[in-house]
Amino acid sequence: MTDSQDTGTSPALDSARAGGTPSSTADEAAATTAAATTAPPETRADDGNPVAPAAAGTRTAADVVTPEVAARLTRGVVSGGGRTANHTPFTGEKLADLPESTPEDVATAFERARAAQERWAKVPVKQRAAVLLRFHDLVLRRQAEVLDLIQLETGKARLHAHEEVQAVAVAARHYGRKAAAYLKPKGHTGVVPTLTKVTELRQPRGVVGQIAPWNYPLELSVGDALPAFVAGNAVVMKPDTETALTALWAREQLIEAGLPEDVWQVVIGEGPVVGPAVVEHADYVSFTGSTPTGREVARGAAARLVGVSLELGGKNAMLVLHDADVEKAAAGAIRGCFSSAGQLCISIERLYVHESTADDFLQRFAARTKAMRLGNALAYGADMGSLVGERQLETVSRHVEEAVAKGAKLVAGGRPRPDIGPLFYEPTILDGVQAPMAVCGEETFGPVVSVYRFSDEDEAVALANATPYGLNSSVWTKDGRRGRAVAARMRTGTVNVNEAYAAGYGSVQAPMGGMGDSGLGRRHGSEGILKYTEAQTVAHQRVMPLAPSFGMTDEKYAQFMTRSLRAMKALRLR
Repeated sequence: MTDSQDTGTSPALDSARAGGTPSSTADEAAATTAAATTAPPETRADDGNPVAPAAAGTRTAADVVTPEVAARLTRGVVSGGGRTANHTPFTGEKLADLPESTPEDVATAFERARAAQERWAKVPVKQRAAVLLRFHDLVLRRQAEVLDLIQLETGKARLHAHEEVQAVAVAARHYGRKAAAYLKPKGHTGVVPTLTKVTELRQPRGVVGQIAPWNYPLELSVGDALPAFVAGNAVVMKPDTETALTALWAREQLIEAGLPEDVWQVVIGEGPVVGPAVVEHADYVSFTGSTPTGREVARGAAARLVGVSLELGGKNAMLVLHDADVEKAAAGAIRGCFSSAGQLCISIERLYVHESTADDFLQRFAARTKAMRLGNALAYGADMGSLVGERQLETVSRHVEEAVAKGAKLVAGGRPRPDIGPLFYEPTILDGVQAPMAVCGEETFGPVVSVYRFSDEDEAVALANATPYGLNSSVWTKDGRRGRAVAARMRTGTVNVNEAYAAGYGSVQAPMGGMGDSGLGRRHGSEGILKYTEAQTVAHQRVMPLAPSFGMTDEKYAQFMTRSLRAMKALRLR
């Protein structure tokens, strides 16, 4: 087997797996350089965003997702024979025929997972953690393969796809190194010190039902499953149909790294059909998606008294304080607003800029936005890719058109780009947005940001917090102490100072999640793995019982315990 490195080009997945030998890294790099020198210059539609040139010989969907690749990746899907398909946003063409699962197939998947989970839970945690560390290496070694799949299934630019590779590698390394410490038995002081020995154990919940979204199909599928696996659980996952190949690629790598095949079951189908069946059978539910659907998932889990973690929507704010470095803030806003075409739960949709620097900031931000290169090639070079589907394009168009019709000013973008692909939309800046424009309060989930001015920090914090959502926020200032003080007042699960979202999300030892309508529970850190466990207290009473003994009367026992309780307080026992 030959593992390909990502140099911007890669062999087809089936060639890499079948033992075909791709050209050497040096040859690939030379070919890429030569192609780039002969590629056409950037093109621009009227005064719109330029189009990133595609090097000669750039791979196509047909080169990457061959029938053999699709068959190999989907052979683990639990299905009774139904068929569906997924498509690439770049062109709208079909990528692959996929197995389609039914609620009965979901029940079968859980049966298989339960049998496998009992065996998997008996594997020592250090051996389970070693699987994650081997998986880490496989993902980095074969990243070219999954970058192609992510781009084809989501339409995002390659650099934004690489964020998923980074996030998964970081999570695999973290839980591979720290799981044993998170899960180890912990001693506690008993009711009577020395006489009561108390140990807290962490038992796996059993089979986790995971419903993963389309926007980050690698990170929000396997990235969320890794701590569940290392905690001793099995997982039945329903990925979004349109991005199922990426999740199935991750499953293939994790199995090669040592995960028993039946421990990770995959079902594919329409959300309203398959999703409730996953919730119906799960011992714990992990869901990432919209707030309305999250409420339905929570109700289903609550009816069965099983736990749930939900990462839901956001209307995230970025605050540019009066002393911010305007140039750095403008560059950060590009990352925060337009990564993955804004189809990121923690991306920025509201920009609050101090009135003293607003004009300067907006000029710099608009210039950078208008210069962003749009593209659909399976290679680095584009600054932004495509929206993922017609529904997203419709929402983006509706929000922008309504805002402009009601008086908002279009500073940049504001139009689709069918010359590049059916779902491309230019990165867009709106000024003068106000209620009741839909873009003011509704989550757009696209490359659209509204700019607002403020006069003091109290006003900015109040405006940023004036939303039912509470997922992520960003504060920009040259004064780190001021930035952290403002951050502590934000009602969001993560706050980034002088970064948009990556600093908070990438710091995996710390919890990440939402407040308010943005969800329940946390991923990352101790909370990200302990949520997949049940806490069990084992209390061993020694020498004497917690009852009258050694001939004590009830009254003498009560007096003894009263003296003991006073003594424990005096000794400052907790």
